Amino acid sequence: MDILIKIAQLFLCFTILVGIHELGHFLMARAFKIRVEKFYIFFDPWFSLFKFKRGDTEYGLGWLPLGGYVKIAGMIDESMDKEQMKQPVKPDEFRAKPAWQRLLVMVAGVMMNVLLAIVIYCAVCYTWGDSYFSNQDAKWGYNFNPTAHEMGFRDGDRFVSIDGEEIDNVMRVQNDLLITDGGRRVVVERGGEPVTLDIPFESLLRMRQEKAYEDLFTLRLPFIVDSVSYTSAVEAGLESGDEVVAIDDLRDADYPRYRDYLQKHKNDKVLLTVRRDGALIDSLALPVDAEGRIGVTVTNPYSLRTQYYTFWESIPAGIHKAGKTISSYWDQLKLIVQPKTKMYEELGGFV
Repeated sequence: MDILIKIAQLFLCFTILVGIHELGHFLMARAFKIRVEKFYIFFDPWFSLFKFKRGDTEYGLGWLPLGGYVKIAGMIDESMDKEQMKQPVKPDEFRAKPAWQRLLVMVAGVMMNVLLAIVIYCAVCYTWGDSYFSNQDAKWGYNFNPTAHEMGFRDGDRFVSIDGEEIDNVMRVQNDLLITDGGRRVVVERGGEPVTLDIPFESLLRMRQEKAYEDLFTLRLPFIVDSVSYTSAVEAGLESGDEVVAIDDLRDADYPRYRDYLQKHKNDKVLLTVRRDGALIDSLALPVDAEGRIGVTVTNPYSLRTQYYTFWESIPAGIHKAGKTISSYWDQLKLIVQPKTKMYEELGGFV
């Protein structure tokens, strides 16, 4: 049943997109007094499910759910009506109009789709706002995959800027880093100090070719105590809100590494160093049980930020988001046609 619903959703979305697109051609043609012979939702080979005529235009619903079409007099379109072209030109035909009008009729479909995208973005901004993860909240930095390490990144680095543009929305980092026809200059914060990484284009190209951008970086999860359940942990002085910054000689690691360390020291004792209210407290001796636990739960300090908009604020926000999306598509298209980027090798068929 789920697959049928998904198929129905696909055809519905496709129909809406194509219908809006064809409506653009239709409205622009009518604006220039060009005769529109047909406007159909779905295609109608051999027969239609429903139709009626108003003026010179036949409106109908076809049976083949592959979008729809508009048949403009004097224009070879989806109907492939070449016979009409053999007849004398009539004043209300597409081919009788000046070039600028014909151009506007042809591009009106695309412009309607752009307008639809803007409306959708505005509606999304107004209804749900814009949720994102802020780089400012990544206080503990990121962990990087081996390819990123080869480029000079180190676990714990926090992004500052790419080519001089300050980073806030972390969800855009990967796209901003890879969509380029040259190298990138990345500034990271490491140990409280700025470090500049000049990443050559060849390294970014190899990353794309090897798909090494998957899991390029992940948030470092700190070991922050949420609650204390073992009596031994309470007696040792561990409190909710403490941040574990060292276990024995293992320091400045993230929670997964500390957890692995505890797993290797089952039925043993460890010394913890924690940060509490900005001060370090060390030598907290805790026993590790047979399952590698010390009797605490860990909290996740991260959360998404959401920018909410009023109705009037959502309009420029939606236009901005649509513009950024179109700009990103354009940048990717330019890269595809540039031989040195070799992005054409990543193209595939529709299926």
